[in-house]
Amino acid sequence: MAATLYHGADIFDGEWLGPGALLVEDGRIAALLAPDAGADGARRVELDGGILVPGFVDLQLNGGGGVMFNDDPSVGTLATMAEAHAGLGALTILPTLITDTPEITEAAVAAVEAAVAAGVPGIAGLHLEGPHLSHARKGAHDPALIRPMGEGDLAFLAGAAKRVPRLLVTLAPENVTTVQIGALAKAGVIVSLGHSDAGYDTCRAAAAAGATLATHLFNAMSQLGNRQPGLVGAVLATGALHAGLIADGIHVHPAAIRTALAAKEGPGQLFLVTDAMAPAGTAITSFTLNGREIRREAGRLTLANGTLAGADLDMARALRVLVGDVGLALDRALGMATQIPARVARLSEGCGALQPGRNADFLHLTSDLHLSRIWRKGRELALSSADQIIR
Repeated sequence: MAATLYHGADIFDGEWLGPGALLVEDGRIAALLAPDAGADGARRVELDGGILVPGFVDLQLNGGGGVMFNDDPSVGTLATMAEAHAGLGALTILPTLITDTPEITEAAVAAVEAAVAAGVPGIAGLHLEGPHLSHARKGAHDPALIRPMGEGDLAFLAGAAKRVPRLLVTLAPENVTTVQIGALAKAGVIVSLGHSDAGYDTCRAAAAAGATLATHLFNAMSQLGNRQPGLVGAVLATGALHAGLIADGIHVHPAAIRTALAAKEGPGQLFLVTDAMAPAGTAITSFTLNGREIRREAGRLTLANGTLAGADLDMARALRVLVGDVGLALDRALGMATQIPARVARLSEGCGALQPGRNADFLHLTSDLHLSRIWRKGRELALSSADQIIR
């Protein structure tokens, strides 16, 4: 593949944001150059302003392209989801299985294992959200399928961590033991606390045992109170815990996001997730989850009783909320969609940053943070239809 030099846009390389030019050759980043640099023999692509950024990294998405992973945990479903989210800029994803039966859970592990072996682009592992959650904070999860973790479950998850490149498990610390959390962490599982009504001390003990993440901060968890800080308080006070955030302005108020960002100091950082469902990348207005209808309206996905059921969100819109509504600095917001989730999920495939030698997986955002163009390994991809239909 001939070398191509991209000019005329700022560059965010994962940490630094500033003017520059990007040289791509044979599907990889060859160099980051000065904005007025040239490259002998390279094809030039002039960009009219905006920003070149690494492909987004999404660690929590449940569907896309009109399909749900729970409905059909297969390689075909994963390929459809990955293609839809790539068209929305998420070039690296952890497909997420919501609480389901042991049979469906095993099928999900097998599907991800097979998809990775087949080279389905973008699949970096698996996120199992449940079934070891709290009934009190179940959200849209089926309460009939929620249960404590048994020894058989522990053995299954430890085995699954050896079968897929990366296994992230969301659990409620009141439904597992600290010994089980420690065993999962030792087996290579990334343990995330979520859908939990546990108190502050229980959550801190889970972090000490090996949990490193929290799932969709503020949502489906015990809240910050003056006498009982809950899981929210534990996340904000514990440097070892990173946390995903659904920044659609619906799941979490911009003022609450602003407060969390100010409070979260130290090594633990916040990052963006979409919690996207089947509508992602499509114009569909409803779908089913475990036999229940989910309605899509005015940027929300809800059960018939109004309970939020995932999010109608893509990363570019989350960035617009962070920068426009929360007031976060652009470079920090971009890091929350790229480099930070790549790091906390221990991704080693070179995603989340633009550095020489890494795959040329990058995006062009307009100056107002709308997705404009997408490249995977230097080849341009089509935008998902929702970018024109919904936005």
